[in-house]
Amino acid sequence: MSGHSKWATTKHRKGAKDSARAKVFAKLIRQVEVAAREGGGDVDTNASLRTMYQKAREASVPLDTIERAIKRGTGELEGVRYESISYEGYGPDGVAVIVETLTDNRNRTSAEIKHVFARNGGTIAEPGAVSWQFDRKGIIEVKGPIDEDQLLEWVMDAGGENFEASGVNFTVTTEPQDLGSVRDALDGYGAKVLSAELTLVPQNSIPVDSESEAKKILRLMDAIDDHDDVQNVFSNFDISDEILGSYEG
Repeated sequence: MSGHSKWATTKHRKGAKDSARAKVFAKLIRQVEVAAREGGGDVDTNASLRTMYQKAREASVPLDTIERAIKRGTGELEGVRYESISYEGYGPDGVAVIVETLTDNRNRTSAEIKHVFARNGGTIAEPGAVSWQFDRKGIIEVKGPIDEDQLLEWVMDAGGENFEASGVNFTVTTEPQDLGSVRDALDGYGAKVLSAELTLVPQNSIPVDSESEAKKILRLMDAIDDHDDVQNVFSNFDISDEILGSYEG
């Protein structure tokens, strides 16, 4: 599992437990609203909405809050219209960074994201400069321990691509359009699905062995992720568990 994936998993769990909870809720609700606006409010026919709905429920967002977001998205309730904008750039040690945002003010968000990069040793790049280094995938985290041969059979039957160990748990990879169906199938087989989301997976990772450089990268990632308009941040760094643990501490 790449260093970025381990960082993303750690900050996701941390966000669900500490003072960042309200910010996590706000970002998830915004994603639900946009998914409903783009594909309709029926979770059975809108795969994107179903994924965001499940993600919000897994984070313990109240059901009535999710339902109001869906209604804002479909126009049943008044709401703000958000625009999806991605930014590409480089962090310390030349690692590639992609930032996905939802904003109601393009100019404000653009200026603020550029400022965050500049303050934390990064630089903004032109669109397409780093995105070619990533593939869009569905990622499902399955709770372990579980028999690997059994999990392999389930993943293949469900239409997944592969899986790998992630500590005691397992990470299943799918094509983006198969995320919902594979998640539902694994649930039906009896696997305990902890999370399911679309992500960008780097084609190649950059090992970062210097603790000082690693901490600069992680500070940039945290600063970007802390911005209210940022929904996702991806990178291609690979930092050891020891350095990640030191930073978290």
